[in-house]
Amino acid sequence: MAAAVMDRLKGVRGLFKGGGTPPFAGFEWILAGRYLRARRRGGGVSVVAFFSVLGIALGVATLIIVLSVMNGFRTELLSKIVGINGHVFVTPIDRLFTDFEDLSDRLAKVAGVRAAIPLVEGQAFASSPYGGSGVLVRGIRAGDLDKIGSIAKNIRGGTLEGFEDGTGVAIGRRLAEALGLQAGDNITLSTPKGATTPFGTAPRTKSYTVKAVFEIGMTEFDATFVFMPLAESQAFFNRDADVSLIEVYLDNADGVAAMRPDLEMAAERPVLLTDWRQRNRTFFGALEVERNVMFLILSLIVVVATLNIVSGLILLVRDKSSDIAILRTMGATPGTVMRVFLINGALIGIVGTLSGLGLGILITLNIKPIQRVLFPSAWDPTVRFLAEIPAEMNSSEITVVVVTSIALSLIATLYPSWRAARLDPVQALRYG
Repeated sequence: MAAAVMDRLKGVRGLFKGGGTPPFAGFEWILAGRYLRARRRGGGVSVVAFFSVLGIALGVATLIIVLSVMNGFRTELLSKIVGINGHVFVTPIDRLFTDFEDLSDRLAKVAGVRAAIPLVEGQAFASSPYGGSGVLVRGIRAGDLDKIGSIAKNIRGGTLEGFEDGTGVAIGRRLAEALGLQAGDNITLSTPKGATTPFGTAPRTKSYTVKAVFEIGMTEFDATFVFMPLAESQAFFNRDADVSLIEVYLDNADGVAAMRPDLEMAAERPVLLTDWRQRNRTFFGALEVERNVMFLILSLIVVVATLNIVSGLILLVRDKSSDIAILRTMGATPGTVMRVFLINGALIGIVGTLSGLGLGILITLNIKPIQRVLFPSAWDPTVRFLAEIPAEMNSSEITVVVVTSIALSLIATLYPSWRAARLDPVQALRYG
């Protein structure tokens, strides 16, 4: 054994002259690489190193995929929930919004506001010869409906042309399927808020043509929303030329707090302002908590994988104790020995991390095709709100995952490397 090692290290003695090798010299890298290769007696070391790399790669890939999916969920839900409902909701306090035309114009001129849309909202019962369902009717001007991209850009049947004539409505695709309707058919809407008579308020029932069928991609909205021309909705819900609220769409959804003073000043009258964060605080708060918890739990995969580095390096130190002793007798310093095993652990951690990074990015970029091929019926949009698995990579989060994985790998190498550096050459040669 000693003779074989001496043959392999022939010519290396000169490297140690003059106080030892420089830190992380080429010799140390070559020696570390050889120690990771399988040999007749040390094949188990390479097996442990392989599974360490595999474990780190799977842990990093899983973290990247899960965090990207969670980010995708937040972005998709934010774009759909907030995209159709607006960012700031302006409601009256002292008197009705009979001046909604001027008020919405003033709000729309505020810097950072994309649109200010007056709406009439009311609940109704929608029916057809094939069924019935409760719906939320929204009265809106035809020009404002075009400004809501999630509606105007997702028409699946019919057209919004002629929407303002008051004879037709736009409904969601899932509502159309539930009622067995398509563009051109008639839908009947009923509401208890009808005409006022000497005997009280009489229910109102009226039939409308389905002008357009839209698909937002969120089941709850596609099965509930009915858009009606503003003037017709005022008559249908027996309103006196006023609106329920004005929805304000901002350029930056996260900038609602800074926009509040400007909007209140532009209103020029007492109004109540609420925003999307207040209305969806519980939902998005739960999503953020779930995302953080998933990060902590899945980080344990990387921690467990790095523990394999510890066991692998300890096994390597035991297997190479004679080699280490010979290096020490030839003049290698404890620092040289320690760096060799640090390089071993670092190589395992870096290779595993980079492999996981590539695998995670590859799967994340192709998550939708993978879902359609492997799990075509496993994703039920009626339960999860969305029709497909969303994914959005965040470079800062990926950087944190990569740096954390490499740091844990380096920390895991400290004890085995320190143990190798303290190995007594005499004892190792006597019992090795």
